[in-house]
Amino acid sequence: MGVAVGRLSCLWIAGALALGVAGCVSPQQQVAQKEDLLAAAGFQVRPADSPHRVEAMKRLPPNKFVTKVVNGNPVYLYADPLDCDCVYFGTQQNWNAYRQDVFAKQLANEAQMTAIMNQEAWDWGPWGWP
Repeated sequence: MGVAVGRLSCLWIAGALALGVAGCVSPQQQVAQKEDLLAAAGFQVRPADSPHRVEAMKRLPPNKFVTKVVNGNPVYLYADPLDCDCVYFGTQQNWNAYRQDVFAKQLANEAQMTAIMNQEAWDWGPWGWP
């Protein structure tokens, strides 16, 4: 029972750590991270630098993806009225690259959490610590 309780405690600590780390990232930082991934995936950034563009951007939900069909092809839009005052435009290929990057980032985060959990699960008993 002691080993099971110890492992459960380690899982709880790792989960709390994950929530704590996620809680340290502000919404603005989350948007900036998303925009970094969008740029890396090839999305084009277009500033809302005219009254017409500002009005068009305001019709889009902020920091959310919208899909439009142009000439039979999907175009992905992401409006950021607060940070860059711009709209990101992407093709299906850009969207696929973005989703792949997001998935890779999630895998890296999970690998990091697994490493932390495995480190915490190590048997300290024979070493007299802690």
